[in-house]
Amino acid sequence: MDDFIYLYGLIPTKEAANQSFPSLTGFDGASNIYTFTIEKITAIVCNLDSNIYSEERVKDQINNDMEWLQEKAFHHHETVMKLSKMFTVLPLKFCTLYKNIASLKTAVRLNQSKIMDTFLLIYGNEEWNLKIYCEDDILKNRVSQSNPVIEAKRAEISQLPKGRQFFEKKKFDKLVEAQLEKEKNKISEQIHSFLSEFALKANVKENLSHQVTGKQEQMAWNGVYLVSKSKVEPFLEKIQQFEKDMRETGWWFKATGPWPAYHFSSFS
Repeated sequence: MDDFIYLYGLIPTKEAANQSFPSLTGFDGASNIYTFTIEKITAIVCNLDSNIYSEERVKDQINNDMEWLQEKAFHHHETVMKLSKMFTVLPLKFCTLYKNIASLKTAVRLNQSKIMDTFLLIYGNEEWNLKIYCEDDILKNRVSQSNPVIEAKRAEISQLPKGRQFFEKKKFDKLVEAQLEKEKNKISEQIHSFLSEFALKANVKENLSHQVTGKQEQMAWNGVYLVSKSKVEPFLEKIQQFEKDMRETGWWFKATGPWPAYHFSSFS
């Protein structure tokens, strides 16, 4: 049976021809990473034993062996990071496997136009991630004192008999929470909209839980931005200004990058 092909990413052939490819160890820790050309597109791959890396065994490892998963995911990420510093890389997701070279060539040719357009999009640009956090207690106190919906509800409850007030206050607490989330989204959307002016493209990702981030503060926003290298400095300076202006009101920001353009690459 043929070896499987593990695909790290795709680069323009003209870039691959202009400099030598680095010596890198493959996914199995033994084989070498190499390239092969499909017309204007060059694939960065390694071979994997199809008996050891069958679809069933890989799924089992991912679901049941956290140490294996962390090691291999780190290998993939580090490899793509190194390559992205040398080439315009269309990065592939972790564990993108093809049965053989022929099946990969077919997939690339079917998507050639989309891949070439993606190269043009990401060339000379960097992906940056911004996570916005909020200390809910600080913002909740401000919202509960200044929000007109909450003020109206508070006034309404104060006019009720004592017995009714007890039950209405439970509803009031839920109202405050709802208005807090609304305010967090409003502020985060405003920041995202402003930062998007520095970017060619901007997307919003799902917020991560406390269990994932390991942080006490609630994540309010998780955005990714494709920024021209010439605009990265003012982009980061604006984030620092937001941090300075908003820290006392319970907001703080974590910008990371540059990353390979995972969120702005198109390849099926």
